[in-house]
Amino acid sequence: MPQVLLYGIRFCPFCTAAKNLLSVKSIPYEEISVDHDHALRADIITKSGQRTVPQIWIGETHVGGFSELQELDANGELDLLLNPGLN
Repeated sequence: MPQVLLYGIRFCPFCTAAKNLLSVKSIPYEEISVDHDHALRADIITKSGQRTVPQIWIGETHVGGFSELQELDANGELDLLLNPGLN
């Protein structure tokens, strides 16, 4: 299973929702806080092209934020990203 990285901040409801979705599906993820790390946050903005949090990567694939993660799950595409052998 590819590594799942979630860049977020503590009091963000969308970050919490994304973490809940991943937890309910028993998907292990690494949460990286950008609360007080302005350089890291700037780097994530540059890498993702987005100014919002959370920003989520599955392996090398930038998923986007919670809405995109939720859509991938609803379409069954999240499982395919997590299990490339199912394609």
